[in-house]
Amino acid sequence: MPLPAWQPVGENFTLSCRVPGAGPRGSLTVTLLRGARELVRRSFSGESPRARGAVLTAAVLARREDHGANFSCRAELDLRPHGLGLFENRSAPRMLRTFALSPEPPRLAAPRLLEVGSESPVSCSLDGLFPASEARVYLALGAQRLHPDIILEGDALRAAATATASAEQEGATQLACSVTLGRESRETWENVTVYSFPAPLLTLSAPSVPEGETVTVTCAAGAQALVTLDGVPAAAPGQPVQLQLNATANDDRRSFFCDATLEVDGEVLSKKESTELRVLYAPRLDDSDCPRSWTWPEGPEQTLRCEARGNPAPSVHCARPDGGAVLALGLLGPITRALAGTYRCTAANVQGEAVKDVTLTVEYAPALDSVSCPERITWLEGTEASLSCVAHGVPPPTVSCVRSGAAEVIEGLLHVAREHAGTYRCEATNSRGSAAKTVAITVEYGPSFEELSCPSNWTWVEGSGRLFSCEVDGKPQPRVECVGSRGTTERVLLPLAPPDPSPRAPSIPSEPASGIYTCNATNQHGSMVKMVAVSVESPPKMDESTCPSHQTWLEGAEAVGPACAALGRPSPQVSCSREGGPWPQRIHVSRQDAGTYLCLATNAHGTDTRTITVGVEYRPVVAELAASPPGGVRPGGNFTLTCRAEAWPPAQISWRAPPGALNIGLSSNNSTLSVAGALGSHGGEYECAATNAHGRHSRRITVRVTGPWLWVAVGGAVGGAALLAAGAGLAFYVQSTACKKGEYNVQEAESSGEAVCLNGAGGGTGGNDSAQGGTEPDGTAETPAGGEVFSIQLTSA
Repeated sequence: MPLPAWQPVGENFTLSCRVPGAGPRGSLTVTLLRGARELVRRSFSGESPRARGAVLTAAVLARREDHGANFSCRAELDLRPHGLGLFENRSAPRMLRTFALSPEPPRLAAPRLLEVGSESPVSCSLDGLFPASEARVYLALGAQRLHPDIILEGDALRAAATATASAEQEGATQLACSVTLGRESRETWENVTVYSFPAPLLTLSAPSVPEGETVTVTCAAGAQALVTLDGVPAAAPGQPVQLQLNATANDDRRSFFCDATLEVDGEVLSKKESTELRVLYAPRLDDSDCPRSWTWPEGPEQTLRCEARGNPAPSVHCARPDGGAVLALGLLGPITRALAGTYRCTAANVQGEAVKDVTLTVEYAPALDSVSCPERITWLEGTEASLSCVAHGVPPPTVSCVRSGAAEVIEGLLHVAREHAGTYRCEATNSRGSAAKTVAITVEYGPSFEELSCPSNWTWVEGSGRLFSCEVDGKPQPRVECVGSRGTTERVLLPLAPPDPSPRAPSIPSEPASGIYTCNATNQHGSMVKMVAVSVESPPKMDESTCPSHQTWLEGAEAVGPACAALGRPSPQVSCSREGGPWPQRIHVSRQDAGTYLCLATNAHGTDTRTITVGVEYRPVVAELAASPPGGVRPGGNFTLTCRAEAWPPAQISWRAPPGALNIGLSSNNSTLSVAGALGSHGGEYECAATNAHGRHSRRITVRVTGPWLWVAVGGAVGGAALLAAGAGLAFYVQSTACKKGEYNVQEAESSGEAVCLNGAGGGTGGNDSAQGGTEPDGTAETPAGGEVFSIQLTSA
């Protein structure tokens, strides 16, 4: 069944579904649906089989959510128990529209008074609307319907329009507003008074007049309005007001005001009108518009203005009287100090001209240049001077100078002393800033000597490479020259540190000479003289000539140490030690004193060392003379004599044998004498002598050959004769060659292995063979002067 066109939210509405002619009713089920959701379902089981048709009705509460929802009815006829199917049918959907409307009337905003021909905004608003978009608004001023703009905010609605009143609506009228939603409406209205109030009319007899002419000003308005001209009211509403004046330059651009008032519905309304009078007059240069003096800071861009009063507007031109610079009036430009000066400004129009002199001052921060405030200043000691720095700047800066590290400002005239030298900070200040500069003051003065920096006595040490330092106090640095005498005529210079590069210096020796030098210090402020005594000294020095590296002592002599001396000035002290021990003042030399000694030479300028090797020489001594075998030797046997001597330098060994002793062999150094096959002639006294440069020493030993001579007898006469002949022949050969030195090949009948020839041995004393045989020492003896001893060692091939 149809639903209501609009259903208020919160009220019940009826859903009714009719299924005409459907049957049997007992098999019928009817369902009321909201969309696809079942609201009510009813089955008609138990009805008569003949009953047909059905109606289902339900009351449903309307909600906001139901707005725009579709409601429908579904009928089902279940004949499956009868062997048939389930039959279903659905009604066409019905859409429900719900709404909510506040019981309060709309709020109307409108002016109480509305002037004919003027526009005024009006609005009508209402809250609590659902759905607000479905609401309709009617807004009208009297019979004039307005066409508002609708603004929706949630459940609120606002309709805004512009109302324009016409002359036909003049008087009281109504502004009405009606809001309709669903089948309900809410209305409201306000009373509006429409009035007509034309603006007042203000006129001048002439809008532009020359200075001195009379001008009439008239103020008029509508019939009901009361006008006032510059505070002077009209006699009655509807009447005009007039004002006359003699135009002057001060009236140029003067404004006149015409006020009109009208009472409408108990409210007084007013309107104003104004006009401006133009008075033509010659230019005027007032101090307010064109000051006689301008002051600008240097740097930033500024606009220079010199404005003249006048009608028509005059042109203004400012230039230096001498035809120099021209000011660019009215233009933005940089301000430089070159613009400073006096200018003549001329203002002109058709009514005349005016002239005025103006002064432009450009201010800038101080500057300290090298001309007015030099970085370096030189004063002379003893004179008077002042530290004055002139700074450039506008306004004129004040300048103060303070010495570094001090707080007192230097002012006035100073009596110059050396302590005034130093670094000063000068600062110039004005209202535009400050500038600082460092000034170095040098105080110059004549030369002067100080003992510490230029000593009167100076010692030069040989090899040190030092130069004489003679530092002189003075500004500028004085030139120093020290001239002395080497001998009687030659002028020499004392080398100075640093050396004097003067080309007129006679010569600078590599080593200064001792003597007296005259030092002369000179600068542009004077000179000073000082006498310097120079002495030359040297460190110790030892060499082979003063301290030989190899020295020889003789045992038994007395010595005071190695023969070492050192060169140097002052004379060095020389001390020698062995293995760190001091050397005694005097020693009796023994061979234990040989070895290595360290000698040290010392004076005030250093030391020198030298290593000395000392050798001790001594006379020879035959320390040992022995025979082997001891006791004696049998004929035909062998024996050896050994001689050992102690001596330095090493001794030469020589032997003296008994006369007739043959076949004697000597070792390479003569220290051993050997005999093979001893004979009776080998028996007797043997002497060993040791000889070197310092003397000779000898010892003797006796050899005895003892035993039977049976072997001689057994040999018979023939054998004996042959043996004697052989012995005589050998003796003759040795004797014939004994006077010659060299090597010999002696072949004996018995093919002897070695033979010895002794020549000059007869100088000593001989001894006969002992009857008992054997060897024994026979004392020692010095070899007398006589023949030389030669030894020959024969070796078999």
